Amino acid sequence: MRIAPERITHWIGGKPWQGEGARSGDVFDPATGRVAGRVDLADAAVVDEAVAGAGEAFTRWRGASLAQRANVMFAFRELLNARKGELTAIVTAEHGKVLADAAGEVQRALEAVEFACGIPHLLKGGFSENASTKVDVWSIQQPLGVVGVVSPFNFPAMVPLWFVPNAIACGNTVVLKPSEKDPSAANFIAALFAEAGLPDGVLNVVHGDKPAVDRLLEHPDVKAISFVGSTPIAKYVYETGTRHGKRVQALGGAKNHMVVLPDADLDLAADAAVSAGFGSAGERCMAISVVVAVEPVGDELVAKIVDRVRDLHVGDGRRPGCEMGPLVTGAHRDRVLSYVDNGRAEGASLVVDGRSHAIDGEADGFWLGPTLFDHVGVDTALYRDEIFGPVLSVVRVATYDDALEVVNANPYGNGTAIFTHDGGAARRFQHEVEVGMVGVNVPIPVPVAYYSFGGWKDSLFGDSHAYGPEGVHFFTRTKVVTGRWPDPAHGGVNLGFPQNT
Repeated sequence: MRIAPERITHWIGGKPWQGEGARSGDVFDPATGRVAGRVDLADAAVVDEAVAGAGEAFTRWRGASLAQRANVMFAFRELLNARKGELTAIVTAEHGKVLADAAGEVQRALEAVEFACGIPHLLKGGFSENASTKVDVWSIQQPLGVVGVVSPFNFPAMVPLWFVPNAIACGNTVVLKPSEKDPSAANFIAALFAEAGLPDGVLNVVHGDKPAVDRLLEHPDVKAISFVGSTPIAKYVYETGTRHGKRVQALGGAKNHMVVLPDADLDLAADAAVSAGFGSAGERCMAISVVVAVEPVGDELVAKIVDRVRDLHVGDGRRPGCEMGPLVTGAHRDRVLSYVDNGRAEGASLVVDGRSHAIDGEADGFWLGPTLFDHVGVDTALYRDEIFGPVLSVVRVATYDDALEVVNANPYGNGTAIFTHDGGAARRFQHEVEVGMVGVNVPIPVPVAYYSFGGWKDSLFGDSHAYGPEGVHFFTRTKVVTGRWPDPAHGGVNLGFPQNT
């Protein structure tokens, strides 16, 4: 599928926006470098219109029964499953990831929707009978109101569906601000929700950049913000949103390490390093960007990675057999290239130069092949910075303790993995490592939908992780009720005061 060169506009009140936008931006086909469409960029007035509509819809939607909300979720799930091929094609056309990778993204999104289908069970409160004499106490979970979701370019289908189904199922209404780099997936999702019977105004999509985000953060009627993006922006979103009295979960960047112990299956480890480092062109917050090789395995492991990297089929994600596509924009590709240029100057060994990798695609696409550096120092920008591209660094250490120190000293704490046959070492690692998501012989340990996703340290700002039980908690607030129903035969008024004897 190729995106038509047409206007991509907001979705407000259950239909495409009919206004005239003051600003718009280009949407590119990353595999060709050509402009594929124009997207409207919302100003404060457009955001206000979406929030006002969502606020009006909230007064009705919060009163919808749990059965009605669940029915909408089930209907949406069936529609999404039936039309997942269309959404997959949209993701590939605008983001650039290969069709198989995009299909995997949509499948993980489906899992998050399926979790939200269980909302009647998830919103069951607690009840204590006879907490005091003939006094019962119970808790209920109620929606917050209008909530904002700001999602990144790298998962234009999955990340919105981490948040939107839970938020809606809990009784909230949503204003979604997707990335302006690949906006069409959000509109497709909104249209499917409308077809599934979601009332107008419950889900709205506003496209835009910083002015749109700032208005969501400042708007007095927006009660909460969910954000995924880079750490500097996540910190800004958290600080700005909380300053304006909002509940905020802001998921930031990462520098994920894969520790390979001397007893590991090196073929398995090399396969994992390549798939986790270069899948989706490295544009994943859970990508492995650092392999920590515990000697003496460094030379053999690097050689196995090189063998696999040279055979990777890089090209247009719509072409058969392609395993890695382009980067999302030319500007982002150039930023990633700057690290390739600087890495050698910092003293690292450039083992595989992705700039010379064969490409199965048009010359003007935003290409960079898989790139591998060895002997990377932890004091370099190549190691420190979140590059967010197909650049894999190998850091060599002497012992397990040295490897653990490298991981724990890093300011990020999103995901990590250990490759070993030693159960004791793996158990020690999962206990001692200061990272929110840990894989044991699993390179990208993204939790299934009935757990929750989120890191530690500079990878998360706020108290709640995304989706799963913590997602339900984030989109609700608890009310505790204490009640007593007098016995009809009580025979008088008892104000509860002590009585004289």
